[in-house]
Amino acid sequence: MKQLPLGVRLQDRALFDGFLAGANAQALAAARGFAAGQGATLLYLHGIEGVGKSHLLQAICAAVPGAAYLPLYQLRDRDAALLEGTSGLPLIAIDDPQAIAGEPEWERRLFTLYNDSLAAGTRLVVGAREPAVDLPLALPDLRSRLAAMPHYALRPLDEAQQRAALQARAAVRGIQLPEETLQYLQRRFARDMGSLYALLERLDVASLEAQRPVTVPFIRSVLDEDG
Repeated sequence: MKQLPLGVRLQDRALFDGFLAGANAQALAAARGFAAGQGATLLYLHGIEGVGKSHLLQAICAAVPGAAYLPLYQLRDRDAALLEGTSGLPLIAIDDPQAIAGEPEWERRLFTLYNDSLAAGTRLVVGAREPAVDLPLALPDLRSRLAAMPHYALRPLDEAQQRAALQARAAVRGIQLPEETLQYLQRRFARDMGSLYALLERLDVASLEAQRPVTVPFIRSVLDEDG
């Protein structure tokens, strides 16, 4: 696990090889190229919750020594001055800029970071739920700067792709998921990949403790324990 500045840590499994592209092959290729130092020094990824924005941002950071991953939804309660000086890093990934919308100091610091990064040649990637023009930012100049970045939209996986992604993630953990179990998870729980991955991790821990395979009856027993 890689330790980055500001006490933020990357998830071990957030790597390019662990990202099932589905309809997002173009965005994945752009992210890989960006991490490799190809093309523009700016990149903006957007899509609804659970489509893999944070995964790709962290994969980019994992591929670039000294990069900083800054999830603003986690950092917004801290002093915005923590952004100062980060433009000297080789690459900065800003996750969820909408989290600091309406916070004057945070918006001003992010605007300064954008300009300083551009001047220094620092690579800057942003991940958000919506295109930059739709961000609820109070600082128009910040919105216009972000809107000028090359944009790539991420789309949700279809049901078959979701099952393939879950199987791949489970296989890394040494878990075999029968088709019956995969379909049950899709029917019973939220279908965004973030929620399904979190559920898989929870079931993995429970199965190790109980020494039982992850089957439909086992999943039901875990849910029953939650009341």
